[in-house]
Parts: sequence; structure tokens; C-alpha cells
Amino acid sequence: MSGTLYLVGTPIGNLRDITERQLEILDSVSFIAAEDTRVTRKLLAHFDLHTTLVSYHEHSPESVISQIIERLLAGENCACVTDAGMPCISDPGAILVQRCIEENIAIQVVPGPSAVVSALAISGQDTTRFCFEGFLSVTKKQRYSHLEALKKEQRTMVFYEAPHKLLNTLKDMLETFGDRSISICRELTKIHEEVRKTTLSEAVAYYEANIPRGEFVLVVAGAKPDDSDAQPPLEAVIAIARERIEAGERASDVCRSLAAETGYPKRVLYQAVTQ
Repeated sequence: MSGTLYLVGTPIGNLRDITERQLEILDSVSFIAAEDTRVTRKLLAHFDLHTTLVSYHEHSPESVISQIIERLLAGENCACVTDAGMPCISDPGAILVQRCIEENIAIQVVPGPSAVVSALAISGQDTTRFCFEGFLSVTKKQRYSHLEALKKEQRTMVFYEAPHKLLNTLKDMLETFGDRSISICRELTKIHEEVRKTTLSEAVAYYEANIPRGEFVLVVAGAKPDDSDAQPPLEAVIAIARERIEAGERASDVCRSLAAETGYPKRVLYQAVTQ
């Protein structure tokens, strides 16, 4: 009988955020697949745990994944962890999960803190709908293409960013998105936690005068609906339909065409122009 892969969330800064279940799993599994064994070793040492660590990260060769799968198939249990937060979110743990599904290996999630959700919760931005975009590329062309593709995204957008790239990213966002609202979340759950809700232009000015330090999560307001895409008033659509019918077009053809263009049901338009 094969073992189980546990996806274990770990604190994103404050070690007191760890749960009893997380500690129990980290202590009981046969081994831990860690993104950075140095970081995870410090976590284990803090709680006096001594589970064997295996290095598993985005640059790990296929042989490492195969060895983990083989050990799981042999009946060993494995905990997959990232440096901080939930594994598999912008993290190579997702590949391991896919392989376990292919091999019918049991998977359980042991949830913990998430920088994405934590930043959204404290951002003051609209959290009704959002998308997570991870890290932007260090290459300016790729970064620009990524942002350009999001220019009309109406959901709140969440990005991760490193301090040395922050200012350039903010400048590129300002150029692409315009001067939108942004919440800059720094060092979440740590001693120097800071959340600055501001605008992109003000953020650029601030970090031109202040060197960015720490890890950042950026929560950016989505685009406002384009007025040109708004549904026109029903009365105006009916008036257009009548004009086209008077000009000689068939009522059913006109209503079908306008229904596709405006989103109003064809039957509603047809009833209005044939009464």
C-alpha cells in the first residue's frame, strides 16, 4: 500500500502561526520534501523536530521527483513544504501533486497561512473577485507583455515582488495601468509588517525616496468597466430596430442582430417592435 503526500502550509513570518496538526504531520512523516532545506531546518529546529529532509525545488531534476514517488509507492509518507505559506501555489509542489495523481497516491492538504489571501484580507481593496499573478518576469519585455495582457482585467490583481525589483515594477504598472489604487503589503506577520494603501504614482514617488526592504505582496485594483462596453438602454435599441425595419430590413433579422450586439433577448426586442 502506498503512502500519503501531505501538502503542509508553514508560517509566512510569525512562527506562532503554525498549527498543532502541521507539527504533528511534520514530526510523523518519513521525510519532508522542502523547497529550501536550510529554511525548513530552522523551522524544525525551533520546534525540536528531526524529520529527514529532501531537497525539492524548481530546478530539481526528474530523478528527484521519481525518487520521491518511488518512496511514496513503497509506503512512506512525505510532507511537501515551501519556504513559507502553502506549497504548490507558484511553487514546484504542483508538479509533485500531478505525478501523485497519475500514480494514484493519496494526497492530503494540511492548510496554513497564505501570503496571497492574507494580503487581500488586509489590503482594503475589493476582494469579491481576484486573480493571482505571481512574480513578474525580470525581463522588461516579458514583464511588459504580462502587464499589457492584464490592462483590462477587472478583478483585483495580486502580485509577489522582491525588493530590488519593486520600483521598476511599480513604474511599469503605472505606465500600463494608469494611476490606480494599490495596496503594498510588506513583511506580512513579521515584526516590521506594513500595509500602505496608496496610488501607483504615489508609490513610485515614495520608493524613489525610500529604499524598498523586505518581501512584498502587491494588491492592485482592477480596471473599471469600459463605458463603451456598457449595455445601451433598451429604449435606444428598440428605436434603432424600428429605424432599420422601416428602412426595409426584416424584423426577425434586425432583432437577431441587435440581440447579439447588445445582449438583450431577441424575443424582447421582437415583441417591442411588432406590437
